[in-house]
Amino acid sequence: MPSEDITLISEKVKRESAFIEILISEIEKVIIGQKYLVERLLIGLLANGHILIEGVPGLAKTTAVKALSNAIKTEFKRIQFTPDLLPADLIGTLVYNPKDGVFNTRKGPIFSNIILADEINRAPAKVQSALLEAMQERQVTIGQHTFKLDEPFLVLATQNPIEQEGTYPLPEAQTDRFMLKIRITYPKKDEELAILKRMGHISKHIEINPVIVPQDIFKARSIVDEIYMDDKIERYIVDIVFASRQPKDYNLHDLDGLISYGASPRATIYLALCAKAFAFIQGRGFVTPQDVKSIAADVLRHRIIVSYESEAEDKTSEDIIKRLLEEVEVP
Repeated sequence: MPSEDITLISEKVKRESAFIEILISEIEKVIIGQKYLVERLLIGLLANGHILIEGVPGLAKTTAVKALSNAIKTEFKRIQFTPDLLPADLIGTLVYNPKDGVFNTRKGPIFSNIILADEINRAPAKVQSALLEAMQERQVTIGQHTFKLDEPFLVLATQNPIEQEGTYPLPEAQTDRFMLKIRITYPKKDEELAILKRMGHISKHIEINPVIVPQDIFKARSIVDEIYMDDKIERYIVDIVFASRQPKDYNLHDLDGLISYGASPRATIYLALCAKAFAFIQGRGFVTPQDVKSIAADVLRHRIIVSYESEAEDKTSEDIIKRLLEEVEVP
């Protein structure tokens, strides 16, 4: 692509991404620090992908999602996942009307724009799998009728680490439907002090105002699609994914036997989309290798399945991704 065209795209991105700063400042009314979390939530919003957020209780996972949804003028539903939740509690059911002698459809909370699936791994697999059709096909089937879900439709799920009591591991088929898996940790000392000063009041209520509408999101997504990605960057993305499947071909002999399953083609697509969305947030009209590196762990950590040998050596998917990014040649 000629440099003049890239310059035009960059100018358009800078102009149309102005709402990002407004959105972030609104979210930061209640979220202190956690830049990484807020950025990834915006990437999911721009790239039209669902997000799984993992962290111990009390790290503002739910607060961040609610702040994002309140800053957008759209429908929001929070679903608390519990061991006794049923699929009908999520998607809805057919209710018999004795007066008319017919079954009427009663839609569940999934019929909204932004869904907060809180503590998703506290519900059994049957309920978790009820989300699959909605997440992948953007539709829900109740009885013999299929209903399209309104756009934007985004599932933002939180989960506690699986080592915690009362949690169920999510099926690989479901985790693969999440574009990003984010891991968040404790805030820094100065950030926690700021949290205490702002939130350490019983009666204080901070209101988040809607500052954008769905049309702003749709417009931004169309511009994200226009962001330029060089052929070399595309090949770099494919190389990273292939290295997770065939590490020996990339001189990663130390990873041989540590990976049961490498990343799927969905990872390749999501890496490209997220890198474009990341560039948009930075106000750029083109993707750099660093954009890919910045987002790679979030796209890949739940798609690279480690082997028993890897677990025995105390190696995680994070360690494997780090090695991939160190060794795969950067264009």
